[in-house]
Amino acid sequence: MKLIRANVDDTEQIWKMQLESFQSLLDEYQDYHTSPANENIELVRRRLEQPFTYYYFVSEEETIVGAVRVVDKKGGERKRISPIFILPQYRGRGIAQKAIKVAEQLHGSEHWFLETILEEAGNCYLYEKMGYVRNGEERRVNDKMTLVDYIKG
Repeated sequence: MKLIRANVDDTEQIWKMQLESFQSLLDEYQDYHTSPANENIELVRRRLEQPFTYYYFVSEEETIVGAVRVVDKKGGERKRISPIFILPQYRGRGIAQKAIKVAEQLHGSEHWFLETILEEAGNCYLYEKMGYVRNGEERRVNDKMTLVDYIKG
């Protein structure tokens, strides 16, 4: 598994992969204001143009299987993973865990932040297994979904 830096020319590919990866969660939780599956392509483009945003394709055996965005302002603020996604047909293989480890190697293993859906126990388990600790209050998005923060280091 390796991470390959993306650029603004990759906007459409990342956006399409993001929609495919998050559509089932949008269908389940109907979080139309927070779901990456409901974001437009211009938002992805604007993020790619930010000097503190690092988008990486997640590659497994020369196949692009997902992506991760790291927000790293390099000024002492917490680095943020937002979002990370693996295409549905490649899930359950430990790829997301490997991608986070490589992102932490690239950007430093300390001082991270991310948020996830409380009801997605597998996601919470993954982050906790990797040393992330729940922090802050739960934020109820709707009657089906709650967001929680995790920090590391």
